[in-house]
Amino acid sequence: MKQQDLQQLLKDTEQSAIRAEAKQRAIDAAMLEFREAAQTESAPAVKKAPRFQGLQRLLRLTGEQKSRSKTMTMNSRLMFSGLFATACMLGLGVMVALLFDEQSFTPVPAIQDMETADLAAPRRMEEQNSAAVEELIITASPPKAPAPDPRESAEVRKELLSQEPLGIASANRAAEAAQRYANRAQPYALAPADKGVVQRQLAPQLDAITPPHYQETGRDRFETVQSNPVKRVSEEPVSTFSIDVDTASYSFVRRQLNHGILPQKDAVRVEEMLNYFDYNYPAPDSREQPFKLSVAVNDSPWRQGNKLVHIGIKGYQLTQAALPKSNLVFLLDVSGSMNSPDKLPLVKQSMNLLLNQLQPEDTIAIVVYAGAAGTVLEPTPVKEKQKILAALNKLRAGGSTAGAQGIQLAYQLAEDNYDKQAVNRIILATDGDFNVGITNREELQGFVERKREKGIFLSVLGFGQGNYHDHMMQVLAQNGNGVAAYIDTLSEAQKVLVDQATSTLFTIAKDVKIQVEFNPATVMEYRLLGYETRALNREDFNNDAVDAGDIGSGHTVTAIYEITPTGTDAGLIEEHRYTAAPREQRGKAGEYGFIKIRYKLPDAAKSNLISRKISARNTPENQETRFATAVAGFAQLLKGGQYTGEWRYDDAIALAQQHKGEDLYGYRTEFVQLIRKAKIAKDM
Repeated sequence: MKQQDLQQLLKDTEQSAIRAEAKQRAIDAAMLEFREAAQTESAPAVKKAPRFQGLQRLLRLTGEQKSRSKTMTMNSRLMFSGLFATACMLGLGVMVALLFDEQSFTPVPAIQDMETADLAAPRRMEEQNSAAVEELIITASPPKAPAPDPRESAEVRKELLSQEPLGIASANRAAEAAQRYANRAQPYALAPADKGVVQRQLAPQLDAITPPHYQETGRDRFETVQSNPVKRVSEEPVSTFSIDVDTASYSFVRRQLNHGILPQKDAVRVEEMLNYFDYNYPAPDSREQPFKLSVAVNDSPWRQGNKLVHIGIKGYQLTQAALPKSNLVFLLDVSGSMNSPDKLPLVKQSMNLLLNQLQPEDTIAIVVYAGAAGTVLEPTPVKEKQKILAALNKLRAGGSTAGAQGIQLAYQLAEDNYDKQAVNRIILATDGDFNVGITNREELQGFVERKREKGIFLSVLGFGQGNYHDHMMQVLAQNGNGVAAYIDTLSEAQKVLVDQATSTLFTIAKDVKIQVEFNPATVMEYRLLGYETRALNREDFNNDAVDAGDIGSGHTVTAIYEITPTGTDAGLIEEHRYTAAPREQRGKAGEYGFIKIRYKLPDAAKSNLISRKISARNTPENQETRFATAVAGFAQLLKGGQYTGEWRYDDAIALAQQHKGEDLYGYRTEFVQLIRKAKIAKDM
């Protein structure tokens, strides 16, 4: 950068008082850091000044600085030698880039040699500063400022790498960082006459300035799906759907309610709210028949005369000795949209938790993607845990999102290291924002389906809000024979990746389908609660080529039908004028319907069938089914309560509180509190 260009950048006489003050403070801090570094190098025996003293100066508006800003002009500073000017700008780059680079927390290299201003980064300075800077980033609160451009730092880095010599490039970066700092102060600017007032009002906020992480708002995307309608048994007696063990909807709803916000209706999927909880259904005795079917019938609490038919499945729990080897590829999104404490940092913590659940001979590989994709870690045994953690800890967020390219690379790595005797699975951690490469959902779906046939499965963990693309992740998980979970806290990571690790990783049955045929002699109408995106055609049930959901070790699956028995006036659909009343079937009058389930064992291509009738009598009260009723009712209320009549949040609270039963981890107690938060949010 030429001196006249630098002078032009720093010349700011027509800008507002606060903007000029901001630049002046930045330059003061840079000079102070330069002097302290020089003193430290030349006199190592002298006691070092406190770390980030210049930073403290930068973040404090004082009368002394105000006075100095009036008496020392920018032009006088430019009279220093070219070396000193470059050094000052370098110091500024170190401080401001640390403070205001939106996409990366990696410090700009410090001065190594004052005579040549060689800006090669010494490892020592990075180690000294990184911990303090990271703590500052996490704990401080940024002021209200313009939303950062997520592409900015990527462009700056690209320019930095393309320029020679390195000293000039770093000076450019420092100058750009100074300009960004000044721009960010612009919203606080008033007329010069009001400068003192502004200083007094904004000093606390400016003192708390931290690098604003990337945070989109209002761009969470969910597929719009209409709730299942009521159907007349005489017209459509058979209902067919694929099972679903995903839980992402519940975690996202919880996060919104914890922020005092009612979730958007499309974010609420009844089946994922239900399946978030473990239910004490009868367990199978062997993995050859991997689950048992339980059925219960109870009165509907929100529509008098109706019944709720509960269908429960409990998967076989593999013993520790029976667990196969795991051959995993972590596919991690490190794009700019992941630069938030609840995204990439939480991803790292979550992967660390999962590592603790794996066996020493299991293998881990790490692929990342941003503007491009790359392999960070080749397949490595878990016994080399420190090597894996070191690779994770180096990750930083920045750039666009080449998600499809990352998926392709992850599958290639999984294929190259495929182990027929192991579980070969990719675990994708992302906010779902794919904007580079193959972004078409159908193309990605087809790609994942083809790889699934080769024995490589895909599970998806969602992170963050404001830019959360749920539907893309649902498509990938459903077609990759994996689960989709949403990690909003470290506690949720513990639940999914530690407490339920075997369920997440190890499949005990695949392509599980449920078909219910209702008896027109005893049932007028029915409605399936949830599973809208898992609906299948009637003929798909017996077609083993049609994909369906998988069940992991120990998983529970719950589905609920609301039915209207014949002989009641609770029906919503009138009978056709010219349709004769259904003829009671001999020997079937005591049945509401008949349930069939098809499934394949993990290595099988042909499905097995189990079946059971639905008795036309109420089942004795069961706290598991009643708690599930409270969850299903609450989910319907969040979606607008189209079919729940006068039933309200208070009714859901009472039902859940009465039947929450044993609550080892506190999930059911937390659920009751969420209903209360929803009631408050609704009334606001």
